[in-house]
Amino acid sequence: MSQRAEPSLPTIAPSHGGVRVDRAVTSGTFELDGGSWEVDNNVWVIGDERECIIIDAAHDADAILEVVGGRTVRAILLTHGHSDHVNVALDLKEATRAPVHLHPLGRVVWALTQDGAPDAILTDGQEFHVGDVTLRVLHTPGHSPGSCSFHASAMHVVFTGDTLFQGGPGATGRSFSNFDQIIHSIRTRLLTLPAGTVVLTGHGESTTIGAEAPQLEEWIARGH
Repeated sequence: MSQRAEPSLPTIAPSHGGVRVDRAVTSGTFELDGGSWEVDNNVWVIGDERECIIIDAAHDADAILEVVGGRTVRAILLTHGHSDHVNVALDLKEATRAPVHLHPLGRVVWALTQDGAPDAILTDGQEFHVGDVTLRVLHTPGHSPGSCSFHASAMHVVFTGDTLFQGGPGATGRSFSNFDQIIHSIRTRLLTLPAGTVVLTGHGESTTIGAEAPQLEEWIARGH
């Protein structure tokens, strides 16, 4: 299975007080509703030289651990329970001894493909600290019931998983998804962030809140 590990992205997510954002791009399959699709996933690692937090756990634990380096992993945060975002979560937990966090509404999707269970739940407004940066949990359902985004206001970055991409919302044409709900989440939880906030997505290229906000009505007219 092919994989690429990329170093820091200073032009996309500037460092703050020694905290930076790194990315591993991993390849594998997404499975739902009896189908299987080849996908490339962004796995984000936010931290300083000593500690970090992993956001999503896709396909290749070794590639993700390469980006982590020798740092202490404080938490593994899952944007949602779809197979391509969680399928090496328990491997990463074993390697790092870090707890796996998932919104409780994500358990039903997790259980479709994964054995075991996450260690802890995510709640709206919950905060995680790494270095001198705080990640705040935003519950943004629609792509799946337990979808969450993670906002690092000090770095002007939001990690949106599959809720918001460059060019529109994540897919809602499969089980456990809802188009009206994802639009509500984007309108009320994400597009209310400062326009300069960089959107680091679960797949594909990054964007900004300011670049996406003017397209909202077009997305609604397009539907799912």
